[in-house]
Amino acid sequence: MSNITFIGAGNMARTIGTLAVAGGNTVEIMARDQSKADALAEVLGGGTTTGKWGAVPAGDIVITAVLYAGVVSTVAEYGDALAGKIIVDISNPFNATFDGLAHSEPTSIAQEVAKIAPAGAMVFKAFNTIFRGVLEEGRPDVFFAGDNPRGKADVAAFIESLGLRPLDVGGLKMAHWLEGAGVLTMGLAGNGVGHWNFALGVNEFTD
Repeated sequence: MSNITFIGAGNMARTIGTLAVAGGNTVEIMARDQSKADALAEVLGGGTTTGKWGAVPAGDIVITAVLYAGVVSTVAEYGDALAGKIIVDISNPFNATFDGLAHSEPTSIAQEVAKIAPAGAMVFKAFNTIFRGVLEEGRPDVFFAGDNPRGKADVAAFIESLGLRPLDVGGLKMAHWLEGAGVLTMGLAGNGVGHWNFALGVNEFTD
């Protein structure tokens, strides 16, 4: 089992945190508003603790559960407190009409995090292609991207502890395409599928 810190105390921290506690992981919550961190820790139970914003997280895996516009600045603010940590960006940088990315460059929030992350930090993208309601009720595949082999093994093990299937899509440069896949899910929800109760996944066909 893993030691997990959530930076942020919103809906995704609550949803993934619930699965993490149920999976036997040790969970810590950090938020700018300490009262929100305390409230979420109480809801999650299972020995969930809180930490002071900006302090060294207790978790080996740190999930930045904040809106995309605040991810890079949050990692910069924590600075060396994240040295040696696995940082998992779960954000979706949608544009105002939800049919494209907020950035026009061939990059991603996770790649921008990697540029300013402290020494030894390992940056990953994960969970962004899954709607919160599906995480709460279903067992979707979880696509993830990153460069460090040891970090990949730890991220995959954590995802498996949630009762979900981890699918490695490659190096961190693939985070850009995972963000594009997030846009694709929005397009499907508004058009071909017509609802939010689905997830992208992989079906394997053998002879």
